[in-house]
Order: sequence, then C-alpha cells, then structure tokens
Amino acid sequence: MITAFVLIKTDASRIPEAAQEISELEGISEVYSVTGEWDLIAIARVQKHEDLADVIADKLSKVSSVMSTTTQISFRAYSQHDLDAAFSLGFDH
Repeated sequence: MITAFVLIKTDASRIPEAAQEISELEGISEVYSVTGEWDLIAIARVQKHEDLADVIADKLSKVSSVMSTTTQISFRAYSQHDLDAAFSLGFDH
C-alpha cells in the first residue's frame, strides 16, 4: 500500500464542498481541513505508484475549486497505536 499526503489550496469560500467532493474520490481515504498555508490535506492510499496519477492528477486536481496541490509520498509509517497493538498480549489492565 502506498500512502501519499496531498496538501491542497482551494477557493476559500468552497472549502467544505471541496473536502466533500475530494473525500468521495476512489483512492482518497481521508480529508482534513487545516490551518496555515494549506486549506485541506487529503490522504491517498493506492496499490501502486501509477495509481497516484489517476487519483491526484486525473481526479483530485480537477475538482473545480482546487487551485493547487503538493504531494508528499510516505516511505514508512510510525504509529504508537500500531506498536501498542503489535506488542499487546490482549490482557485488560
């Protein structure tokens, strides 16, 4: 599984509508509205790198209120939740 974080600038008056439309795209697992330079961050999860082109360039970037995007592809995930689950013996504390 390949995970990419897509930082998105949108028309400020249409952030909720853009987030909803982006969240409905196949390959997008989550969309967050955020503070700062970017309006939204979408998480894309695909099987192969070529699929990122379909999701981001061919679909997400064509959402009418999307003005620009920058994509960061992850190498490895680190999660305390995942580590806790891996080492858990299933005992209640």
